[in-house]
Amino acid sequence: MVLDSGATAWVLASTALVMLMTPGVGLFYGGLCRKKNLISIIALSFVALAIVSVQWVLFGYSLAFGTDIGGFIGGLEFAGLNGIGMESSSHAPAIPSLLFMAFQLMFAAVTMAIVISGMAERVKLSSFAVLALLWTTLVYDPLAHWVWGGGWAMRMGALDFAGGTVVHISAGFAALAIALVIGKRSGFGKYAMEPSNIPLVLLGAALLWFGWFGFNAGSALAAEGLAANALVVTNTSAAAGALSWLLVSWAKGKPSSIGIAGGAVAGLVAITPAAGFVGPLEAILIGAVAGAACFFAVAMRTRSGLDESLDAWAVHGVGGLWGALATGLLATLAVNKFSGLVHGNANQFFVNALGAFGAMAYAFIVTLVLAVAVDKAMGLRVSEDEEYVGMDLAVHGERA
Repeated sequence: MVLDSGATAWVLASTALVMLMTPGVGLFYGGLCRKKNLISIIALSFVALAIVSVQWVLFGYSLAFGTDIGGFIGGLEFAGLNGIGMESSSHAPAIPSLLFMAFQLMFAAVTMAIVISGMAERVKLSSFAVLALLWTTLVYDPLAHWVWGGGWAMRMGALDFAGGTVVHISAGFAALAIALVIGKRSGFGKYAMEPSNIPLVLLGAALLWFGWFGFNAGSALAAEGLAANALVVTNTSAAAGALSWLLVSWAKGKPSSIGIAGGAVAGLVAITPAAGFVGPLEAILIGAVAGAACFFAVAMRTRSGLDESLDAWAVHGVGGLWGALATGLLATLAVNKFSGLVHGNANQFFVNALGAFGAMAYAFIVTLVLAVAVDKAMGLRVSEDEEYVGMDLAVHGERA
């Protein structure tokens, strides 16, 4: 097929937008942590981007998008980007296969950055590097293949336009599993662990909101109406999520700015799988439910005493699960060729639920095994003294 210059230009720009989301996660997380760990958290997002970038080129892309093996994983025919060049491919016929690879790479990188939430302020850099490589290879790559690369979920008809299942459910439940293995931060629950820099949290949220236009609208892989729809519903759901969290938190006390930012991210997470299948009115419902549901998930996590430090499970895990189910509920033929339960297609809801819960179980169980293995082999946590001093000085020899 002849390459489409407009589609190529749009996906080039979208790839850059999605790349910005990884340091955006770092800023968002860094502002939520204590000042003595601010540099460390932001640095971990850069480390995630670097490790995944090399892994994806060597074999990650091939495992995700290579020839299907048993519905579970791709083959290694694209290892080292063999056969991936400036021509089109079956996955994206209008753009160079090299560009499609790069676009998908940025999804894998930001997913690993989200997982940092479960180990923030206490993970050894060396252990994080090993875990990041293993997790991307054994969790993210198979899930990407299931849903987008020709695996069982794709063949079954599960809908995930831009990564609700592949990115957010996987990262959220992976963070939960790691938090259970690595244990609470020293002093957690005994004294307050106040955010170091709330303006940095808001800046990170703004970069995420901005980058998400590439994340969702870019997933149309063309400069066309579907991309425009994805952009509009992305913004609408983010706004609804921010307002929903704001109102719920206001009813229970003071409306914190962090909560408003968290609600926006929840709305962005939830609309991600649905962005190419629903319209603006459905997006308001999806975002509003996500804001409230994720608020209560954070409250439940806090009451339970679980130190999943930066709430990837509550926002990305719960929000992603709701988004996947909402896609099966609300998908409409007015936007795309798929309809959901509300429009008479109960099978779509069943298929999406199966894909979402399957991904949730797989991500949680495999991450739990990987975290235990890395912990036993080399230890996940820094020493008690290093944790007391803070990761910035102890690990990097730097101060924020």
